[in-house]
Amino acid sequence: MNKLTAAALPLAMTAALAAAPIHTALDGAYGHIPSLTGEAGSGQTSSLGVAGAGQTFSLGDAGSGQIFSLCDASSPNNSFSPYAVGPGLNNLSTRDDYAAYQWAFKNDGQVQKIERKLDIKTVDPIVKTDENGVDTISLPPLGPSNFKASTIDAVKGIDINLQPAWELYDQIENKRPVIVAIIDTGIDVDHPDLKDAIWVNEDEIPGDGIDNDGNGFIDDVNGWNFIDNNNQLYTGKEDNHGTHAAGTIAASRNNGGSVGITDNQYVKIMSIKALGGEEGKGSPESVIAAIRYAEANGAQICNLSFGSENYTEEFRATIQNSKMLFVVAAGNGNEDEIGYNIDKNPVYPASLPYDNIITVANLIFNGKLDRSSNYGPVSVDIAAPGTFILSTIPDKSFAFMSGTSMAAPMVTGAAAMLYSARPELSLQDVKNILITSAHKLDTLNGRVYSGGMLDVYSALQWARQ
Repeated sequence: MNKLTAAALPLAMTAALAAAPIHTALDGAYGHIPSLTGEAGSGQTSSLGVAGAGQTFSLGDAGSGQIFSLCDASSPNNSFSPYAVGPGLNNLSTRDDYAAYQWAFKNDGQVQKIERKLDIKTVDPIVKTDENGVDTISLPPLGPSNFKASTIDAVKGIDINLQPAWELYDQIENKRPVIVAIIDTGIDVDHPDLKDAIWVNEDEIPGDGIDNDGNGFIDDVNGWNFIDNNNQLYTGKEDNHGTHAAGTIAASRNNGGSVGITDNQYVKIMSIKALGGEEGKGSPESVIAAIRYAEANGAQICNLSFGSENYTEEFRATIQNSKMLFVVAAGNGNEDEIGYNIDKNPVYPASLPYDNIITVANLIFNGKLDRSSNYGPVSVDIAAPGTFILSTIPDKSFAFMSGTSMAAPMVTGAAAMLYSARPELSLQDVKNILITSAHKLDTLNGRVYSGGMLDVYSALQWARQ
């Protein structure tokens, strides 16, 4: 495990993602990652960033037309890869324009994914004769008849049941502040949807060049960059992945953009950059240092949307000995984007058998695991929406991304909300309640330990019983 690689799940062969009232065309061998650019509430139209396959995730700007080159979760074997690759109709937050696309929070059944696959059986060779009487064979131009289209329709109610959870949370008094560490690429802490959600180290004086709190890190006001060993948390477009996770957890409500799960008056995001560069790579030592920093500086919950087929003993021990709760992505399958059983073919940290880990699979809007999502009734605890998830990306922008990287922050946000709402609960209680209160689905039997998907309202209700 010499390198930790930021990677996103290549999108399935996709032609279109349709959702009233907006239809976004997706084409190309592996489809596009649709993105919405511009400042929150600006009303700019969607633009498309191209998704590739079999490459390392370059973390390009999804809203600028730059290319996302993507790699699968299993290559190379010694790397950690953040697991990343959906809209809804009725707006769950009327003052946040892009909330209408966040089907994971409120699924009205209007989303549809259309896949176009080459139908080789319809491609009949044409025999031609050249001027010398020699037969040659060529293929006809590909047309609509050469492709088969299949659709995946949303099922109403396949969402995390967030709106009633918000209402219940707002009624609760004496809520507890919670710090969530996102160990990932960096985060655009100045994004208008995130700036109020960012953790502030009150013991540090910004910009004075002094380690005021004596923790060994100079001017670590909002977190630390373990790639460059400085306090620069946002270094450019390479930080899409971490910024996207942060938005799912804690984007502000009622400010014209997207929405996050938690109330960021109480839940703050600690940005810890341990993966970076054009290929999103870092050392296992950087992740270990990041985990230790997070815990030493007060984080209770830690989102890990990455994985590897290998681990070091120090990495394993660091997680096992931590008092934090880790929410971990299960992984995005093999080189063919087909999910596999990580009980039999483990990935790490998802398959580590510790009580302080919740491992999350990727659920699509029809109530089934996305075909790319890893699974395992022992290693994987719960499923959460992770396909076509709209959230924040750098430069005041928003984009859809897909993968277990997007599913894990759903559970992280729910864990933070529950831990905040019920100060008497331990982090182990939080894990147990999230699993026990999961919305049971037949499609998840034998695939995840809980047999269900995340249900935030049920978790809050369960905690009150």
